[in-house]
Amino acid sequence: MGTLRTMAFQGGILILCTGVIAVLSPGEARIWVLMCAAVAFVLFVVVSMLRRRQIHRLAQEIDEILHTGRSMDLSSYSEGDVAVLSNELAKMVERLDRANRQLAQERNALADALADVSHQIRTPLTAATLMVPKIERAESEEERRHALRDLELSMDRISWLVTSLLKIAKVDAGAIRVERKPVSVAAVAQRAAQPLQVVMDLHDVRFVLDVEDDAAFEGDALWTTEALENILKNCLEHTPPGGTVTLAVREDALACRITITDTGPGIASEDLPHIFERFYRGQGTTHGFGIGLALAQALVSVQGGSVCASNGAAGGARFVVAFPKMVV
Repeated sequence: MGTLRTMAFQGGILILCTGVIAVLSPGEARIWVLMCAAVAFVLFVVVSMLRRRQIHRLAQEIDEILHTGRSMDLSSYSEGDVAVLSNELAKMVERLDRANRQLAQERNALADALADVSHQIRTPLTAATLMVPKIERAESEEERRHALRDLELSMDRISWLVTSLLKIAKVDAGAIRVERKPVSVAAVAQRAAQPLQVVMDLHDVRFVLDVEDDAAFEGDALWTTEALENILKNCLEHTPPGGTVTLAVREDALACRITITDTGPGIASEDLPHIFERFYRGQGTTHGFGIGLALAQALVSVQGGSVCASNGAAGGARFVVAFPKMVV
């Protein structure tokens, strides 16, 4: 009804203007003015009705999209303002459709992540639960101390998982604060290896540090230390007794590269593309996947660096952490 009233109003204005011109025109000119006005009025009505029909059809399609989610077809619209409007609406619909698909993917990924987190935490939590009655039934002080140590390890595992997940969540949300200062690679490497020295000694694994004292890059020392510690921990867990974990640093004009290698079984070829995925379940005899390598990659990436994994020529895993010296 609103469109009809608008058309009637515009038509009335046209007739009124034509009548005024006709009254002011001399004899024969008046007839020509009236004839031209009649033709113009007919064309106005026809064009207005066609436009109204197109707008009505476009409104029906929009309503159908809202209720059924189907795609919009622009082939039936000719050039003109209605075609421009329908084209812009189609772009909006496509953008909303992409956003819906992305939300669905993120929802599925969140569900999978929650399931993985639940599985990862449940294992040490179950172990801790079983340790309590074992401690209560301990017949000797030595047996009790051993059970308490196992319980402490399970609690540490749960605490580490929760802390790592929170840090990754901060990285994903862009809420992590990263400093840009000169970082001494030797100092960072020593701090990363220090918490693991006792475990290395217990597992009879030798740690070799091959770093020049002046090796440095622009980044965040704290987060780099944690990233290297996670990679070293992963290598340590998969190095047999008598093996070696090596951290070496090489610099060139483009980047500072920190290479960490071990003498373990290496990474299965089918698992290499997924090595940094969170809670990926490996297919072969390979480095265990959890949250540590994913956190290491996130902490390096947020500084503008990169991490890649491969197998060494002589066997064992090889991780290369690169911090570029310049942006091209």
